[in-house]
Amino acid sequence: MAKMLADFVREARARIHAISIEEFDEMIENHDDVLVVDVREAEEFHRGHIPGALSIPRGTLESAADTSCPLRVDKLCAACDSTIIVCSQNNARSALATDTLQQMGFQKVYLLDDGISRWEAQGLALARD
Repeated sequence: MAKMLADFVREARARIHAISIEEFDEMIENHDDVLVVDVREAEEFHRGHIPGALSIPRGTLESAADTSCPLRVDKLCAACDSTIIVCSQNNARSALATDTLQQMGFQKVYLLDDGISRWEAQGLALARD
């Protein structure tokens, strides 16, 4: 039987660690080396994102995180030993992205549980470009 998106997300979620917004706040306060990576598409990111987040659409993540790739994003590559928090609108893309980054050797990668949807629902500030 062919796999569906939900199957891939469920498998990824079994291998990653999700954090709440409260845990997110604690990590931001207690660590200087936290990078927030938003894996939504550029137009979604520009409509509103977590302040300071780096936009890397899910479809470009592997090339952005690969130090040998000409399309790498230096800020992401340099964060290999830092804490990375990945977010998307709800969780599907960010669960897959978190799992991918772990497979690529990033050690401290976390999924922001329920992503931007929960962030907005809680009335937290979004930056707009």
